[in-house]
Amino acid sequence: MTQSSDLRRTPLFDCHVDAGAKLVDFAGWEMPVQYEGVIDEHRMVRNAAGLFDVSHMGEILVRGAEAESYLQSLTPNDVSKLSTGRAHYSGLLTEQATYIDDLLVYRLDDDQFLLVINAANTEKDFEWLQSQSREGVEVMDVSDQYALLALQGPKATEILSSLTEYDLDSLKYYRFAIDTVAGMEALISRTGYTGEDGFELYVAPEFAAKIWVELLSSGKDAALQPAGLGARDTLRLEAAMALYGHEIDDTTTPLNAGLGWVVKLGKGDFVGRQRLVEQSDKGLAEKLIGFEIVGRGIARQGHSVIVGDEAVGRVTSGTWSPSFEKAIGMAYVPVSLSEIDTDLTIDVRGRPVAAKVVQLPFYKRG
Repeated sequence: MTQSSDLRRTPLFDCHVDAGAKLVDFAGWEMPVQYEGVIDEHRMVRNAAGLFDVSHMGEILVRGAEAESYLQSLTPNDVSKLSTGRAHYSGLLTEQATYIDDLLVYRLDDDQFLLVINAANTEKDFEWLQSQSREGVEVMDVSDQYALLALQGPKATEILSSLTEYDLDSLKYYRFAIDTVAGMEALISRTGYTGEDGFELYVAPEFAAKIWVELLSSGKDAALQPAGLGARDTLRLEAAMALYGHEIDDTTTPLNAGLGWVVKLGKGDFVGRQRLVEQSDKGLAEKLIGFEIVGRGIARQGHSVIVGDEAVGRVTSGTWSPSFEKAIGMAYVPVSLSEIDTDLTIDVRGRPVAAKVVQLPFYKRG
């Protein structure tokens, strides 16, 4: 069942073993990819709720009198618009406006921000952020101070409300509060990566296992079960949420990826701004689209979109959708092939498979 003693383990590792999880190497961490099965866990989140361990994610604390201006200069979204208790999605960009990583930015107070970054990029991101530091700013890797549990699904509020006195109905999307869960302090964030309502709970590592057990007990009547990284990926793909290393990387910009809404060109200068201005003025050569397979087959990352014998695009993510019971995916294609209902051909392991462009996201709650 286990992979290697060289892999890192989250504070919930024993809980996963006890639950019979299939464990895999994910970015150097020994993580549960599934328990009962990806399809069942996916549908459980869509219909009731699922509980994920995402403690492998990295956390960086940025604090000091110049913390806001520092983050304004490094990220495309407008940090000045964040009041205490709010978070937003953003990116760390190169001068060419391509992605170092995507991240969440939480404003803890006037001079303190918590950045949540991808597990595989934690060391790289921290070193880059430190290299950009300035007087009046302190940058600290505090990943070891947090475990992270994600409770996702339409019954998430019902389940969590029995373990906290905080008024969860008052907590709007991308807001957070620091309160108690099962008697232990937690940062309760109304965020997630599944396209469903839900919460992410940042807790001290020593509290993680108890809160995990309490949540599963509280959610027993709501059919709450653990869910693995396999379902997390199919859920986020249906919701058309970008994944680093797939839709975004050091070759793609927010505008290519359909993430122009995180780019606030009017806020002032930031790393990558000039390239984004040029892209906005000249227009895009390629863009990210959603597709569904019309023929038989499942397109996967790396498969080519072809015209004749020529590869003109590339699939970034693809799967069989448990919600829609069809094969779907996302791909970069020339703008001329990006209109809804455009016919595509995808080379699936040497076999041409018919597909068509569809509206993103595939799934939208409500």
